[in-house]
Amino acid sequence: MTETLSELSFDIASLQAAYAAGLSPEAVIAEAYRRIEAAADPGIFLHLRAQEDVAAEAAALPAFDPDALPLWGIPFAIKDNIDLAGTPTTAACPAYAYEPEKDAFAVAALKAAGAIPLGKTNLDQFATGLVGVRSPFPPPKNAIDPEIVPGGSSAGSGVAVARGIVSFSLGTDTAGSGRVPAALNNIVGLKPTLGALSNTGVVPACRTLDTISIFALTVPDAWRAFTAAARFDRGDAFARDIATPPLTAPPPALRVGVPDAATREFFGDTVQAESFAATLSTLEADGACIVELDFTPFFKVAEMLYEGAWVAERLTVVEDLIASDPDALHPVTLQIIGGGARLSAVDAFRGIYRLAELKRLAEPLLEQVDLLCVPTIPTFYSVADLEADPIGPNSRFGTYTNFVNLMDLCGIAVPTAPRSDGRPGSVTLLAASVRDGLAASVAERLHRATGPSLGATGRDLPAAALPADGPAPGEIEIAVVGAHMSGLPLNHELTSRGGRYLRSGSTSARYRFHALAGGPPARPGLIRSDGGKAIALEIWALPPAAFGEFLASIPSPLSIGSIELADGSMVKGFLVEPAGLDGATEITELGGWRAYLDSQ
Repeated sequence: MTETLSELSFDIASLQAAYAAGLSPEAVIAEAYRRIEAAADPGIFLHLRAQEDVAAEAAALPAFDPDALPLWGIPFAIKDNIDLAGTPTTAACPAYAYEPEKDAFAVAALKAAGAIPLGKTNLDQFATGLVGVRSPFPPPKNAIDPEIVPGGSSAGSGVAVARGIVSFSLGTDTAGSGRVPAALNNIVGLKPTLGALSNTGVVPACRTLDTISIFALTVPDAWRAFTAAARFDRGDAFARDIATPPLTAPPPALRVGVPDAATREFFGDTVQAESFAATLSTLEADGACIVELDFTPFFKVAEMLYEGAWVAERLTVVEDLIASDPDALHPVTLQIIGGGARLSAVDAFRGIYRLAELKRLAEPLLEQVDLLCVPTIPTFYSVADLEADPIGPNSRFGTYTNFVNLMDLCGIAVPTAPRSDGRPGSVTLLAASVRDGLAASVAERLHRATGPSLGATGRDLPAAALPADGPAPGEIEIAVVGAHMSGLPLNHELTSRGGRYLRSGSTSARYRFHALAGGPPARPGLIRSDGGKAIALEIWALPPAAFGEFLASIPSPLSIGSIELADGSMVKGFLVEPAGLDGATEITELGGWRAYLDSQ
């Protein structure tokens, strides 16, 4: 059993299968601690809980029931700027350390779902950095290549997952700290919509931009942990109540924005450029439409994070410590945060105005696409590179990450095929806030298409679960047959209201189909009739409140009624009143709106 256990992948699907077959969570905890010892890396954990205490928590779990406790017996780690009761929180600064009396809100939610914390992980001090070596403690070693930096600021959390010590871990993300370590260690890094995860019990970096992030070996694992942790916290003034439905397949017509040739930056790393181009080819082969965009507005936003008033926001956390004991801070951390003292309230307002201007410039770019795909990092840097220049490489790591939180985007870093030199490939998929599910759905599909191994474990991805194709509790299904379909002009009326694609299908063979007079945009008219034909459609889901708002926006002669699907089931969807067929062209024989558009 010991040999079998040592070979067991700690992804959640594999662990749950083992638990269902009779494996005990105490045995998994023992194996996790064996893996910590085997890693021989004292830089991963700053505070490791006593094994007997963790084993006792595992033994106290109720009977295995993943429906009631979706994270039953799943070991995880926590970045040491997030509170875990009974364990010090240091933010990698011993002079700042305190003993929290209770768990951070998100940690408590994960434990309530059955997850078991092993301890607290190393980080760039006060979460200031993307490299993972700005700590008074020994930095963790990159799980793939110890010559490369581990990535930060969530360094220990990324390495713990990549080594297969834990199934998932918590990091934080302000400028990319939940994505850069994922890229450097060949794992998934989910950066949620700001406010989706409570920051109660988290030491802030920039409170207006911070979010807890999640590292995992697979996209479904990251999503499962996110779903468990995403509980609305009324005590967090920045919290948002968002839905976390099951992951579905991506919509069939997907527009993916990427940096154009003039704004695609790799700092001379041609291997990274080739890796990114190959990933875009994979997306295209899967049906995505690649849209090249001028990323200049995004890069100008990125420059503001460390050159503008948001540096002063970091100072709010440690101003007193710097005044009383500046030597308590890492020299590079002190240099960066201390610069905030030179900024005034006038600078802050100027920064707010400039950010609003740049967001407005970026809006037309974002409106052209469903999501963005960027390299997670533009190139790689070694520990020696950072010893020679502690600022420049860190700044360049943020090329494609620094703008994201300032623009209130959600994102997920996902491994892709290894580069031609063997280093891990990675891209990040970014979407508008609350569209976390879309980014994750595309990431899951891309991860499987490129097939990298899991972290540094050498293990393969577990078998794919079928994507959900039904509504989550409380959602309402709606069938769309024309301009509201994915990739078409009115699809935004669904997505902007939290709509998500479920599946494609067709009506029963009892409908006739018409192209209505008027427009733009051109609109179809579906009407039940004998002698009809099956008409292609897409089924989307909307939250109930959004469904009512959506209904109010539908112009006559269109209406929402019940549509019979090919399998005999009924769903709400678009129909046309008979009077609306005046001047219309019948297109029933074409079988669907996309076929009609192609015929034009």
